[in-house]
Amino acid sequence: RREKKSPFFACTLASCRKKTCTIRTRKFMTNRLLQRKQMIIDVLHPGRANVPKAELREKLQKMYKCQDISQVSIFGFRTAFGGGKSTGFELIYDSVNSLKKFEPKYRIVRVGLAEGKSGSRKQRKERKNRAKKFRGTKKSKAANAEKKK
Repeated sequence: RREKKSPFFACTLASCRKKTCTIRTRKFMTNRLLQRKQMIIDVLHPGRANVPKAELREKLQKMYKCQDISQVSIFGFRTAFGGGKSTGFELIYDSVNSLKKFEPKYRIVRVGLAEGKSGSRKQRKERKNRAKKFRGTKKSKAANAEKKK
């Protein structure tokens, strides 16, 4: 027996891709000491699994009229059971310099304003332990020689 695909199912899939998300903010606070605005954001996204952070940052930049998208930092998102709603935290800094000053290093790397650590953890530890065998200027030469190989 041949099953017919319902036209309703096809329409809902197509409309899911086009669906936008709604952003609501709560617990808004202006933090003058850390030169930022901070708030909790609720993202309603029915029919979508999640909303990319890049898309959220763009929308929030337009909502709060920031000069640069780098000033917006979002993190800590949790999707509600059953989907359709996510909740996270947002920080909007007054300038990129204040973001670099107050944000943790890993979040600055996420935004793309700094470089992360290169090489694996094991490689860094091995280099450190090889350098222990030398003293003075030879120590830095030993570490650099191993880096080149």
